[in-house]
Amino acid sequence: MVITSSTYVISSPDYTQCPAPDRPEYAFIGRSNVGKSSLINMLVNNEKLAKTSGTPGKTQLINHFSINKEWYIVDLPGYGFAKVSQTQRKKWEKMIEDYLRKRENLVTVFILIDSRHTPQKLDLEFVNTLREWKIPFCLVFTKADKETQRTVSANVKAFLEKMRATWQFLPQHFVTSVIKKMGRDKILNLIGEMNKEFESAPE
Repeated sequence: MVITSSTYVISSPDYTQCPAPDRPEYAFIGRSNVGKSSLINMLVNNEKLAKTSGTPGKTQLINHFSINKEWYIVDLPGYGFAKVSQTQRKKWEKMIEDYLRKRENLVTVFILIDSRHTPQKLDLEFVNTLREWKIPFCLVFTKADKETQRTVSANVKAFLEKMRATWQFLPQHFVTSVIKKMGRDKILNLIGEMNKEFESAPE
């Protein structure tokens, strides 16, 4: 898939205020500081699209970006360590849950996982939550250039093994590096296929 345009559309505090659900939409979510904005920018070849920040917890709203004027990328707040009050965290959690469970044009969720670490409880819990909610997702292991290939492979394998203990089928997964643009074509090809399915789905 060739990306010809990518533009910021809107930041919404609630799924009801998101753009009309008239085209396929792909949400990106992960723990704070997992490299979400950098990955989105790498996918669309636009370093300035999603705001990257060294401060975890910078994304606080549901951010929509229009890609090729045909589909949306949605940047969701991270889960986990952001230094916010319990009240604020509860508010975010409700906003994310409502969006994920009620947004009818959401095709799939890309869950970002830092490939430098062994399986983290928070990530596994989130993956299991999506299963409970019956929401399709893929796994994207980020920052693969920041560790040796052996460490990355071992961490990816360990995460999938943890899932295999309770999952019959594993989701698709991608290993990515923003610097090397690794995983970009594979993710965009998958989105291209899903876009076609979305268009041909009966009303």
